Amino acid sequence: MTSDYDHLQRAAKDHLWMHFTRHSSYDEADVPIIVRGEGAYIYDAQGKRYLDGLGGLFVSQLGHGRTELAEAAAAQAKELAFHPLWSYAHPNAILLAERIAGYAPGSLNRVFFTSGGGEAVETAWKLAKNYFKLVGKPLKHKVISRAIAYHGTTQGALSITGLPPLKQQFEPLVPSTFRVPNTNIYRAAETTGGLLDGSDPEAFGRWAADQIAIAIENEGPDTVAAVFLEPVQNAGGCFPPPPGYFQRVREICDEYDVLFVSDEVICAYGRLGHMFGAERYGYEPDMITCAKGITSGYAPLGAMIASDRLMEPFLADGEMFAHGYTFGGHPVAAAVAMKNFDIFEEEKVLEHVRSNEDSFRATLERLTDLPIVGDVRGDGYFYGIELVKDKATKESFTDEECERLLYGFVSKQLYAEGLYCRADDRGDPVIQLSPPLICDQQHFDEIEQILRIVLDKAGSLL
Repeated sequence: MTSDYDHLQRAAKDHLWMHFTRHSSYDEADVPIIVRGEGAYIYDAQGKRYLDGLGGLFVSQLGHGRTELAEAAAAQAKELAFHPLWSYAHPNAILLAERIAGYAPGSLNRVFFTSGGGEAVETAWKLAKNYFKLVGKPLKHKVISRAIAYHGTTQGALSITGLPPLKQQFEPLVPSTFRVPNTNIYRAAETTGGLLDGSDPEAFGRWAADQIAIAIENEGPDTVAAVFLEPVQNAGGCFPPPPGYFQRVREICDEYDVLFVSDEVICAYGRLGHMFGAERYGYEPDMITCAKGITSGYAPLGAMIASDRLMEPFLADGEMFAHGYTFGGHPVAAAVAMKNFDIFEEEKVLEHVRSNEDSFRATLERLTDLPIVGDVRGDGYFYGIELVKDKATKESFTDEECERLLYGFVSKQLYAEGLYCRADDRGDPVIQLSPPLICDQQHFDEIEQILRIVLDKAGSLL
């Protein structure tokens, strides 16, 4: 084992270019190597066990080691390993599209498969521009999204993303994207310039939604094609919508003939206790983008789901949406997704999340007795814990303090204590949690206990 482990370390450092990784951090340290998973836990190459508090990356809905999903993939690979959806179809893509349309709200009946979430976002933006050209509104091409929001790393999706530090090194990007405030009610006073303090969530939600109307007016309604919003915004640490927010957004989009895209790459497929976040919060978008939990991570797959209205002009003679991906709707991935949904229904996964989410919240809220914990927020099995320097004033950390606290201590120590999750400083510093949907109170308690140990130590370093 030692020689195998040493070889893996050398090969990782010499050849593997990891994603979003500071490779210099492994100059003197080993690269963490995860070799297997079982249920809510993962194991490294030296046999140590970790609770998967992030579900891989908001992906592992059913947990690790589900042989049913592996067997579904193997069976399909033996029958038809690959065929593209370019003017041809295969049964799994057809049946999966039908099934997803049945889960989706309202008239969202058209499913365009991709390989992942970024491609789904690209697809939605391209469809919006193409659609408006076909219906005689060719100037409509601009996109509005929220500050600190993350929508992907491809050129288009990154342009929609509202995180300048992730974008600057790749500029110039696709033009014509604009930002509006997000729904971080904990920071409502800062966001509104002191106009609102967050004590009236509905008023804050109305204000935040109305900023979209202002942005549309500023850019010119005839030029704005779409608004991209996550049901619960991920980057910045889980911002749920205030009451009435999405209903007001729907009104604004209808008034200005702007398409409303619900970016549910993270939030779909049970993360919030429903198949789609739009269902949880009671709105019907024009498009949904999704990926991650669609296969519980057992195969790469994503989708853009569109309303019948958006498909209509493409049904005319000679029309075509000139867009696609080689591996979109891959037969093996589609078979895994079908089995994934079978398990969701057989094991009542959505009901499990809804019946346990209050306990998850209550368990995490125990941490608010720590001076460093400013806010605990989220819904379903999707939470952010914001860390603060001063709880009374909500003062955050300087960049240098954040670097030392999050990356120098918290992130490494959580892993050392046996919890895989995410310490994130895109916005104010937060701990992000998104455990497998099979988790219950014993897992919640383990998460809380490890967080308490680490955050208590972190507070003493300030």
